[in-house]
Amino acid sequence: MTPTRPRFGARLAAAMSAHGPLCVGIDPHPALLAAWGLPDDADGLRRFALTTLEAVAGRVAAVKPQSALFERHGSRGVAVLEEVVAAGRGTGTLVVVDAKRGDIGSTMAAYADAYLRDGSPLAGDALTVSPFLGVGSLAPAVEAAAATGRGLFVLALTSNPEGASVQHAVAPDGRSVAAGVAAYAATRNAAELAAATADDGRAGAPRVDGRDGVVALGSVGLVVGATVGDAAARTGVDLAAVRGPLLAPGVGAQGAGPAELAAVFAGARGAVLASSSRGVLAAGPAVPALREAAARAAGEAAAALA
Repeated sequence: MTPTRPRFGARLAAAMSAHGPLCVGIDPHPALLAAWGLPDDADGLRRFALTTLEAVAGRVAAVKPQSALFERHGSRGVAVLEEVVAAGRGTGTLVVVDAKRGDIGSTMAAYADAYLRDGSPLAGDALTVSPFLGVGSLAPAVEAAAATGRGLFVLALTSNPEGASVQHAVAPDGRSVAAGVAAYAATRNAAELAAATADDGRAGAPRVDGRDGVVALGSVGLVVGATVGDAAARTGVDLAAVRGPLLAPGVGAQGAGPAELAAVFAGARGAVLASSSRGVLAAGPAVPALREAAARAAGEAAAALA
């Protein structure tokens, strides 16, 4: 099936090459709204989110609105999220909707329809998903993303202490749960990149990324916390073999600096999309200050991952 737009992995690789490996989270926490002098309601939410987008759109590889912080304001908050997704698309900046959806059967298909279908007001360029009902449960989302040229970021190694009890556990096949998730992503990406390379040979076909210094990325990425230390090595996760983007929350205010990024992602640094939320957002509400903070975070991430 031919996607309705260029595949997400290629678009993200180009955006990271152009703007650096930074994704700015749009996380309207109540404390940040207060710090910006905004009310904790849908109007404050809208001003916060659109100001952040104004500051960083076209200057960073991606933005990542956190769905829960919009949903807490009810239908008006969800309407603001829809507006932010549309505005992000309008600027040409990639939008990762951070909703961490995961379910089975028709329910997962409904989530895929909501967040990955062309024409849906909640459909950005990629969606975060949870595989912990079994990676096979993600099939509706994987298929919908592939059909529309969108991407997925699958939770794999998260930095919350509770995550290890599930992610580090050993499955019946002898692999850790995280390693099984990574292997699933690697298989999907290998097939995608092989097909893209084959298409490259057709007259008039766009070239597959991975040339001229741009890392070739598939469209099924992983979420790997920037503060997980040696968890990948301890759980047998080969991040380089995934050949997809590695979304790394925890950069900046949450504790991960250049040393942590370099240590966690050794061997796969070219695939890392470092995510910073409060580390950038705390500089607001002035647009120039937000831009300066984002540029500084992007430069630090690029230096750590070089």
